[in-house]
Amino acid sequence: MKIAIIVNLFPPKWLAGTEIATYYIAEHLAQRGHEVHVITSQDEGLPEEFCEKGFFVHRLPRNKIRVFGVLLFWVDIVRTIRRVSPDIVHAQSLGAGVPALISKKILKIPYVVWGRGSDVYLPDWFIKLSSKTIIKNADAAIALTEDMKQVMQVIYDRDIAVVPNGIDLEECRDRSSVHVRDNPGKRILFVGRLHPVKGVRYLLRALKIVHDEIPEARLTLVGDGEEREFLEGLTDSLEIRECVNFIGRVPHDRISDYMCQADIFVLPSLSEGFPVTVLEAMACGLPIVATRVGGIPDIIEDGINGYLVDAKNQEQIAKVLLKLLQDEHLWKDMSNNNMKIVDKFTWDKVTATLEGIYQNSSRLSKCLLGHGDA
Repeated sequence: MKIAIIVNLFPPKWLAGTEIATYYIAEHLAQRGHEVHVITSQDEGLPEEFCEKGFFVHRLPRNKIRVFGVLLFWVDIVRTIRRVSPDIVHAQSLGAGVPALISKKILKIPYVVWGRGSDVYLPDWFIKLSSKTIIKNADAAIALTEDMKQVMQVIYDRDIAVVPNGIDLEECRDRSSVHVRDNPGKRILFVGRLHPVKGVRYLLRALKIVHDEIPEARLTLVGDGEEREFLEGLTDSLEIRECVNFIGRVPHDRISDYMCQADIFVLPSLSEGFPVTVLEAMACGLPIVATRVGGIPDIIEDGINGYLVDAKNQEQIAKVLLKLLQDEHLWKDMSNNNMKIVDKFTWDKVTATLEGIYQNSSRLSKCLLGHGDA
């Protein structure tokens, strides 16, 4: 099967959840014998077209003029789809569904759309206007989580499949085997953008509470973003600078190194889709402390493999951190549970599910075209 995947941004420069997921999906679909074409925006210094890990990447220029630039980008995507002539188009967000919809209307190529997170929970004005049409006309619609499915069904009531993100389990476990962690230490880890939606300020305030009781506790922040200067200032004002390490942005293949050196992973987000970083931390045997938002409750069972806390609640974060840091048996139980639970989330299983959705969508589209209904 020939598959075109539309994603606005793509590695190696962009390493957020959707970009990383798209890379692994393309790689694993190619391993399953499909011809995969990723259509994305151009990055300086990278070739416009090349083949990597068995799939093709097409990087298209994107003008910075707000509306006009987006329109030209969509036109170029449709032109590339016409040239590639795929059996199906996969849009990796509601926004990416616009050129997919245009391709269906003009080129008669079916498409699936996958709600990924902020496009569903925090849409801009254009996605708000177009999302109903995009979901309605898709040959299949996918959500990352049950919660996201419900939100998408409010936009347009139809059948929506739930397919989670996955993880390269062998890669994570190969790295984690290098670090044998028999007993928990006092090392806390956050990985993500330093952006207000990630709620890192509440983690820092929680660390202040923890530090007053366990002075040797340490927090490592991996990632960068617009809130870094504010967070560094907050760290100073809380007088915990000596136990907080701002690492900055690192390549994705180095993140598991930090996880394997940590003892607890914390994700205090105000909004999330289905965070791959949580799966990666689970594969490294880390108990998870995360907010009860988005798709996180689909991964974390409170008290079994981690703790769920309310968003913006530093007291709750501090309470469960202290519990994990002070109870070695609890830490070991949660660590072992995560090593078992994460087996459910592999890219092989995700891509096998997607393969079935593609095939059903393609058959349905051909059937409708044969009856003149498309």
